[in-house]
Amino acid sequence: MQSNKEHHRGGMTARILHIGKFFPPDLGGMETFLADLVAEQRRQGIDARALVHGQPRADDPPWLTRVPVQLELVYAPIALGFRRRLRNLLTEFQPDLLHLHLPNNAAFWCLTLGRALRTPWVLHWHSDVMVNPRRLALRLAYLAYQPFERALLRRAASVIATSPPYLQASRPLAPWRQQCEVIPLGLSATTAEPLSNDSTMPSLWRPGVLRLLSIGRLTHYKGFETLIRALAATPGVELLIAGDGELRPTLATLIEHSTPAGQLPSVRLLGRCDETTKQQLLADCELFCLPSCERTEAFGLVILEAMRQGVPCLVSDLAGSGLPWIVRSSGAGWCVPPHDVAAWQAAIVHAQQSPAEREHAGASGRQAFAQRFTIEVCCRQLLPIYQCQLDAPVLPTTPRGLLIVIPARDEAQTLPTLLQALQQSGFHDVVVIDDHSQDGTGAVAALHGATVLRPALPLGAWGGMQAGIRLGLARAHEAVITMDADGQHEVSEIAALLAQREEADLVIGAFPERGSPLRQLAWTWFRRLTGFELQDLTSGFRLYNQAAMQVAASPEATLLDYQDVGALLLIRKAGLRIIEVPVSMNLRQVGASRIFNSWFSVLKYMAITTLLCLARREPRRHVTERP
Repeated sequence: MQSNKEHHRGGMTARILHIGKFFPPDLGGMETFLADLVAEQRRQGIDARALVHGQPRADDPPWLTRVPVQLELVYAPIALGFRRRLRNLLTEFQPDLLHLHLPNNAAFWCLTLGRALRTPWVLHWHSDVMVNPRRLALRLAYLAYQPFERALLRRAASVIATSPPYLQASRPLAPWRQQCEVIPLGLSATTAEPLSNDSTMPSLWRPGVLRLLSIGRLTHYKGFETLIRALAATPGVELLIAGDGELRPTLATLIEHSTPAGQLPSVRLLGRCDETTKQQLLADCELFCLPSCERTEAFGLVILEAMRQGVPCLVSDLAGSGLPWIVRSSGAGWCVPPHDVAAWQAAIVHAQQSPAEREHAGASGRQAFAQRFTIEVCCRQLLPIYQCQLDAPVLPTTPRGLLIVIPARDEAQTLPTLLQALQQSGFHDVVVIDDHSQDGTGAVAALHGATVLRPALPLGAWGGMQAGIRLGLARAHEAVITMDADGQHEVSEIAALLAQREEADLVIGAFPERGSPLRQLAWTWFRRLTGFELQDLTSGFRLYNQAAMQVAASPEATLLDYQDVGALLLIRKAGLRIIEVPVSMNLRQVGASRIFNSWFSVLKYMAITTLLCLARREPRRHVTERP
């Protein structure tokens, strides 16, 4: 039987088996996310499959396996055939990695199968199991559940939390917090069933009112009672609640009792809606409300659906939940204390009287969704976590185009402009090496859609570039472009590097005009020492093809290199072609050199580099690089 290493050597893509709870058309945030995640991973070339509960359907794709449920025990589905199907998939599919989505009692079967125990797994922590202290059955069930939950956490290679507040507040995750990564959930950038522009579906709201919408299961933690009471004394608004659940009779009675005699109710329960109707409601509403009152609402994926449509949001300021974090960090709306009827009423009135604020919040939410919360961004952030557990590329070894590598330390101020310019120019595959920044550089880069790598030890500029080059090799990119994060390099000049792509293995973007007298002195010495005729010997703006990437990522390049000169010597020794092309730089960002800033630093730099060059001393020869 072929091993994982062997099938990777054969050029096959990584195999990821997701173990989830349910899958659409079953409703729920976990279900929607899992469907979008598997679809996007398969689109990117990863062989992703899913094993979930549910009755198999005739239209299920071959990569989806549903296992019928015989009963539910305290909200937990019991599928007697789950272990057998998991065992068969482990044998037939031979996954390289298991991606377990919790809470999910079916994931416990991984603890009982030897092949599962020999396969690394990642835990996606969607929420804690919230236990109502007044429900004895739930408390007893969690006492039985908890040891298995801890066993999964103990063996997990990595744990993914969905927001910083939830990670900090989670008691089950507290002992494993150091091995946790925060990756927000994401959704497809387009709706599952795109709405027709000429839809004739009439609006369900009365004319002349502020159109409010809420979507969710009618259950205790959604807090719909607060919203209904707040609407009772608020004229000129109407709320539609889409969803069904055990509290529907109770909420219907509350609506009836809260409606003054002789008036139409300001709240209506629509029941369960299909996907097309839900998207139409989101497109038509003017304010989306989510009054959840318990941390069972761990993230609030429906908020992303509203933001995707550009709808402003009014949500509970729920401590320890990702809900207010999404809205505040995105500028997508307002946060109101849970259970506070008066505060909710005041917030609704404020939104009613502030159409310009609503429009601004909606636009900010739509922009934040596109930059931070699409499923493509989520997948990009998952790749380094997968890669750490595997000994070969996650993606297939077919060419994947160009990777932009940006080493950064404390560059939170300049990175957003650079990343936006790259995206606008069509460069979406960007990795930022966050080299122990203290100003939130990594978080800023992630917010703007970049993959972020955080090394365990400081790397320096060349070490960061080399880490990105290694990632480019692992992901089988055709070429890598390295550039600084400080705003000096103009994105438009990437074209100058690409124009020489077929002529050389390494293309260097030169801007010798930035050279101070001290820098020019050092460069003159390097040229005499090495025989290079390069005009800008320390430029970090370079294009490496795969041959040059192999040399630059070698252990010798790590040991020999000092401020990039060693890599140039190794690339030349390998017989590869080097071309230097003139480029412009952002002169406003060209500041004092961190290296060539005094006679002492220049002499020290020249001395160390001379020793490194002499360690690799070869007969001196002149090499002409075309300007």
